[in-house]
Amino acid sequence: MPAITLRTAAVPALATAAALLLCSCSAGAGTDAGQGRNSTAAKSGRRLTTTLGTAKDSQGPAPEVPGARRGGTVTVANQADFPHLDPQKIYAGERYSTSLLWGRQLTQYQIADGRPRLVGDLATDTGTSSDGGRTWTYHLKDGIAWEDGKPVTAQQVKYGIERTFAPGFEIGPVYWPQWLTGSEDRTEAVKKYGGPKKDGDLKAIETPDDKTVVFHFPQPQSDVPYMAAQSSSSPVREDKDTGTGYDVKPFATGPYRIVEHKQNQSLSLERNPHWKPETDSIRHAYPDRFEFTFGKPALNTAQEVFNGQGTGATTLTTKDELPPELISTFERDPAKRQLAVSGSRGAYTSDLYIRNDRVTDPEVRKAIHYLFPREQARQVLGGRYAGDLATTLSSPAVVGWKKYDLYPVAPTGDIAKAKEHLARAKSKVTKLTYAYPTESPQDDQVAQVLVDAFGKAGIELVVKGLQPAAFYDMVFGADNPYDLFLSTNSVDWPTPSTLLPLSYESHLDAVSNPIHYGNPRVDRELARIAKIGDAQQKAEELISLEETVMKDVPVVPFLYKSVTQFRGKDIGGAAIHPIYGVPALADVYVKNS
Repeated sequence: MPAITLRTAAVPALATAAALLLCSCSAGAGTDAGQGRNSTAAKSGRRLTTTLGTAKDSQGPAPEVPGARRGGTVTVANQADFPHLDPQKIYAGERYSTSLLWGRQLTQYQIADGRPRLVGDLATDTGTSSDGGRTWTYHLKDGIAWEDGKPVTAQQVKYGIERTFAPGFEIGPVYWPQWLTGSEDRTEAVKKYGGPKKDGDLKAIETPDDKTVVFHFPQPQSDVPYMAAQSSSSPVREDKDTGTGYDVKPFATGPYRIVEHKQNQSLSLERNPHWKPETDSIRHAYPDRFEFTFGKPALNTAQEVFNGQGTGATTLTTKDELPPELISTFERDPAKRQLAVSGSRGAYTSDLYIRNDRVTDPEVRKAIHYLFPREQARQVLGGRYAGDLATTLSSPAVVGWKKYDLYPVAPTGDIAKAKEHLARAKSKVTKLTYAYPTESPQDDQVAQVLVDAFGKAGIELVVKGLQPAAFYDMVFGADNPYDLFLSTNSVDWPTPSTLLPLSYESHLDAVSNPIHYGNPRVDRELARIAKIGDAQQKAEELISLEETVMKDVPVVPFLYKSVTQFRGKDIGGAAIHPIYGVPALADVYVKNS
């Protein structure tokens, strides 16, 4: 691991933890030869160290993308529109990454030579902690303005964060409400403060002047710089807060502003004339415009891109992946392979979730672990393009990750071993249920793979395909009637502090703990670890506790997720963002503009 230099006096707890942060990322075949900014990430599986940057690193302009040029229009073709654009409601990596075009946060991830580094965005640095991590102070940079030219103020940052307490913002991250009120969950937090329109000023955030934001937490919080990079840490102007309308067209602080948003049809961006590159160490504004289109099947878009039809030469996607139907053609054609944008999907993992309150016997859960035909399921989903087979709960991209394999099994499964555990179970199991979203033919095929494998052990697997919206409402609801489902998950930033504490405590609701896992020993350990103020120690203890959790087999690890997307031949600078796991639009340009 390369040595790093950090401002340990300013962030004593995070300095050592950041040194441990590994992010598995690669730009793949889609990286242009000679683009040095991303070339270090070009080898698949390359592990890159993420660090905390200094105040100097936080100064703009952003490191240039070699070969980039200004001008032209980039088309972003996604099958589905964004469910939310309101920054306090955005809660997914692809949406975080895309919203960087028009929104800014206190901190953000700068990508230089393919390496992610957390730096100040609106703020001059990643923050200064005091009082044992209970107080964090941020100072805003000079010259940052809204799209109408008015300056961004500390009070607007505060107002944006206060909104996370309000009704309607339950779908966003819960950390600001929990941390600022010292609450176990959001429900408890909003009883103490109900948002700016209901309860006015939140005393836990001070703004002594227009350029200073001071956070006061009842308990030590070592991960504030990472939370400050999330979209919910964006400023919002109260005079522009149009409620549901803000979810369609938020006001811009980034290099682009939203001109028009026709929901489920299109989204048009043009340059923000009041954005100053010298204030921004993260973003570029190479294209004149971005035109997003929604509704076209990914297969059709990929064919247009690969064949250069219509706007295919200047088109890329941030949501849709390489359709499995095209993989064989893609692998045979070197020209098409050059149009791929591949890499690790941040810290995302995919697991077979088990409802622990329905499948209560650990022996049955172990049997499921041995039955799961990982390799067959992965082949259906795109083989090696889908990701690497996993053995751990967390991803290699988190602080302090350690490899372990508590119950080794062949990638194709072990029917005999599964039968041994079923024989030890307290009661005979002959039927289980599996739910899945009917988003693609591959979902049906994975279900059939599971049916076949479970049948070999004498278990009838009853499968239920659900419309995507119904699926997520069902499996993350208290009344989920299904035993098993596949789901993809990620930590909210590259430390382990948002995995076990926010998904595996027994008191959590079904949205946070959909498998209804509960272990009193784990609850006690999480309560103890929560009081640790040193980030490195906290990370080490959470990673160690992970093995205790996994001995219960609450889920079956499946994949450390990879992503392969596509871009037209005239799109330059396209590379997978090592944190957000999608092409970083703030770096792309049109080659022949």
